[in-house]
Amino acid sequence: MASLHIAAAKGRPVATADTRLIGVPGAMAGLFPDGGIRRGSTVVIGPSSGGSSVALALVAAVTGSGAWAAAVGLPSLGLAAAAELGVRLERLALVPYPGDQWTVAAAALLDGVDLLLLGPPARAGAGDARRLAARARERGVVMVVLDGGGPAGAFGWPESPDFRLAVVRSAWDGLGVGYGHLRARRVEVALSGRRAAVRERRQLLWLPGPGGEMAPADEAVPAGEAVPADEGVPVSKAAALVG
Repeated sequence: MASLHIAAAKGRPVATADTRLIGVPGAMAGLFPDGGIRRGSTVVIGPSSGGSSVALALVAAVTGSGAWAAAVGLPSLGLAAAAELGVRLERLALVPYPGDQWTVAAAALLDGVDLLLLGPPARAGAGDARRLAARARERGVVMVVLDGGGPAGAFGWPESPDFRLAVVRSAWDGLGVGYGHLRARRVEVALSGRRAAVRERRQLLWLPGPGGEMAPADEAVPAGEAVPADEGVPVSKAAALVG
């Protein structure tokens, strides 16, 4: 029954000014050349603390507009944190443990959702990646890949995507010297890719903000507070569940 609802929902357009685009959170719109993600695109989010939160913010924008999303191969995905970021869980299909059938599950869901969030195995084959990207283009689905990383933390997804996103710096707010409570995390997100995205763009964001949601950050990450993106401190409720 759920699969029928997903298939029916496929015909409902995402509420954006351009139906060829998938909407993104307003705080991230400046990163993308068109202010959104063109349908059929592949977005790879690099290995870093905060990458899952960036991915869930994209899922929140899609499900919040009344469309459907799915997540494959992400058993540690924090649903409580997803809800805090605005994901409508009733519009999110989950296949947490696809095993060696991950490409089959992903291909099937590409027929019925607007955004697919994918956690591929560490050694995803180039052929599998190429076929899934081609199917996403054919179906007009945005495929967001949470990349586990290659050697020395490099991108490990073998197919060249339309966009690459990475949290390059992060700093927590609210913690003094040995006291206080972590309230929010200020991050710098970088986007690069092909065509109009070939020149790297960067955006400062609260992720999460004081209220738990993503929001624009007006000031740069202070050099004295910043930590490498892979050393973020997952203490707040959202961060502890998402990363």
